[in-house]
Amino acid sequence: MCGIAGLIWKGGASSDIGSEMTQMLQALKHRGPDSTGFALYGKPQEGVEVLRFKVAEQEEMATGFDIHRQVIERKAAVDARLEEMGAKITEKEDATEYAFRYHFTFDGDLKRLIDYIEDIDGVEILSVGKALELIKDLGDAAVVSKQYGINGFIGTHAIGHTRMATESDVDIRSAHPYWAYPFNDVSVVHNGQLTNYWTYRRDLERRGHRFVSNCDSELIAVYIADRIDQGDELEAAMARSIGELDGVFTYLVATSDQLGMAKDVMGAKPMVLYESDEFVGLASEEVAIRSIFPREIDTWDPYQGEVMVWAA
Repeated sequence: MCGIAGLIWKGGASSDIGSEMTQMLQALKHRGPDSTGFALYGKPQEGVEVLRFKVAEQEEMATGFDIHRQVIERKAAVDARLEEMGAKITEKEDATEYAFRYHFTFDGDLKRLIDYIEDIDGVEILSVGKALELIKDLGDAAVVSKQYGINGFIGTHAIGHTRMATESDVDIRSAHPYWAYPFNDVSVVHNGQLTNYWTYRRDLERRGHRFVSNCDSELIAVYIADRIDQGDELEAAMARSIGELDGVFTYLVATSDQLGMAKDVMGAKPMVLYESDEFVGLASEEVAIRSIFPREIDTWDPYQGEVMVWAA
């Protein structure tokens, strides 16, 4: 059992989505206390890419002096490869001792740059985008939000996930959301299980896509991004997924300016929706939406097989 949540401010409005998503996910802590993840969408800076990456897992940091040396060396290697490829770093932030946030400009092949950086042993890119910043770690929403300074993040929309590990490790690599490598600004959170995961993964890998985990949520992210790359609009790609992906699932997908929701035809996984003229909030349970509203609100459950998309 996991919890998912999403929010979007309509008409280009922005808000403290960091605090709002933290409150929503903390209200879902009982659905998954192992790890928490945020995909936050800020307003892009022209020509600037935002890179989120890690050079170790949280639990590795307690294994002794050598890991601290490796962290320093891996980060230095990332800096060197960015410079070698012609990327100009304009801003650096040490979110933790092992996770970092860079702003950079780059005119070359972004996929080639990403692959070159990830070829460094122990380095994993969590996201690259003009609007997207993907943050995930062990602990509940309050812990992760405080650790990474998420409260105060101003943006237009966000999705998030609280995880109860059932089939994979408790680590950052296995935490959600997932970024759809190498596509800018596409991320997914998902509650459920796909039964034809390996069929579609092998197909996507044959066409050059890569996966960093064995999690079916990552497959949805890559599937949607691949359909968009082939010319589908987001809503069409999500509608297609209902017929092609087998299993029980509800998922949220975000792009640079949209938020979408899809439920499988059996509708076994919960989703609650609130919509006003200015705002849309979605979550696995109503308590998450009510956590950010001091007044009475009307919510409803989307139908099975339903796809909905909103624009920022």
